[in-house]
Amino acid sequence: MRGISRERAFVMAIAGAIPLAGCITLEAPDEPIVIELNINITQEVIYRLAEDAGNTIDENASIF
Repeated sequence: MRGISRERAFVMAIAGAIPLAGCITLEAPDEPIVIELNINITQEVIYRLAEDAGNTIDENASIF
């Protein structure tokens, strides 16, 4: 009897899953996907300015 109930459960699972297959659809969006990349580069700019300022002070120590 166990073999029959397993087969019956399998058939019922497959029969239940068949209607769900038609519910899944994939569609491309009407408008293009836009990805905005806001990259913060202030740290690099500040580092470069600090390095340049340090070099300027070293080169012109008599002014400062």
